[in-house]
Amino acid sequence: MVHPKKHLGQHFLTDPSIAERIVNLVPEGRHRTVLEVGPGKGILTDFLIRKNFEHFVAVEIDSESVSFLNAKYSRESVVIQHDDILKMNLDEFEGDSLCVIGNFPYNISSQIFFRVLEFRKDVNLVVCMIQKEVADRIVAPPGSKTYGILSVLLQAYYSPKLIFNVKPGSFFPPPKVTSSVITLQRNETTSLGCDEKLFHRVVKATFNQRRKTIRNSLKSILLNLGDDFELLSKRPEQLGVQEFVDLSNWVSERL
Repeated sequence: MVHPKKHLGQHFLTDPSIAERIVNLVPEGRHRTVLEVGPGKGILTDFLIRKNFEHFVAVEIDSESVSFLNAKYSRESVVIQHDDILKMNLDEFEGDSLCVIGNFPYNISSQIFFRVLEFRKDVNLVVCMIQKEVADRIVAPPGSKTYGILSVLLQAYYSPKLIFNVKPGSFFPPPKVTSSVITLQRNETTSLGCDEKLFHRVVKATFNQRRKTIRNSLKSILLNLGDDFELLSKRPEQLGVQEFVDLSNWVSERL
């Protein structure tokens, strides 16, 4: 049986003890469906199939890896779905309590998080290993240099936690950076109390020009900023989620 090649910027975890720690972050009985992203050689899958999940699906984009996994789990009732998580319609799990887990490929991890946000009504837990730099950004509080778009958008709907770090030697091939395991637990927010599409636009517009004050960065959305509003003199990293909600409502009234 031929091992799948490294693909999509993925570094395969080789330490089973770390894999087991990651899988144990998913509580049994709370999620109808557990969706593994990019199983690769199946080191997480080995532990996931031992859990008592109602539905377990492993999504893999690489055809060589799919063949490898189908051969490896030919005697197990594992669904290996040959698909792209960035294009999948997660509405097929609508109504499910969905957990997304995986060693996310570094070069698409942010895109996966935006995908999670798109289907936030279904995804109530994410357990993943990502580049430490991205993990630090996600859990960063307001005022931090690493606080940014992902921080605000994910913290609006999820409670992120950095669980532990993983050194390069636990992977093949070893990455040049440290990795981190994080969890994102869906919070109780069902509505932010503002136009949520506009909220996303405001967050992105301000952080895309993070060195400028909000008054200057918002000109791409709202030309007339004549009214005085205390948040306009601040920079985006100084605002928490609720302040971005207030700012979005202020902009909405003037569009």
